[in-house]
Amino acid sequence: MKENKLTFQFLAEPMDINFGGKVHGGAVMKWIDQVSFACATNWSGSYCVTIYVGGIRFHKPIQIGDLVKIDAKVIYTGKTSMHIMVDVMCKNLRTDADYTKTTHCIIVFVAVNQQGEPVDVPEWLPVSEEEIKLRDYAVRLKMLRKDIEDEMAPFK
Repeated sequence: MKENKLTFQFLAEPMDINFGGKVHGGAVMKWIDQVSFACATNWSGSYCVTIYVGGIRFHKPIQIGDLVKIDAKVIYTGKTSMHIMVDVMCKNLRTDADYTKTTHCIIVFVAVNQQGEPVDVPEWLPVSEEEIKLRDYAVRLKMLRKDIEDEMAPFK
């Protein structure tokens, strides 16, 4: 059985900072894209492209030198798409015993072949109560995205 989750860990570096001295939100978004791409590609066995990033929420800034931990997990699969939930956490290695969540989002990938055409992905089936809740969360967000797309259609 393939793993539906993947974790990256690394130290926040000085090149990641913004003008306020904290890790730049764009750097965090890049990390989210990288770990979720790796998770989606691992699950599907195919090259994957990002088609949607939604509900990204920055809860707390990340400081230079913090240990950053990014968890990505498949929480819903369609025919060719995968909904990946990403949580970014950090801790100061000198002062913090536990990680603090800094960022959360859902990112959707589609698996594609060498011609860029969508290909089928293995179905992910939730087993535990928590996995079922996450799948239902992804389905609700998918329905909300449809409403947002309809609202935005006149402005394309």
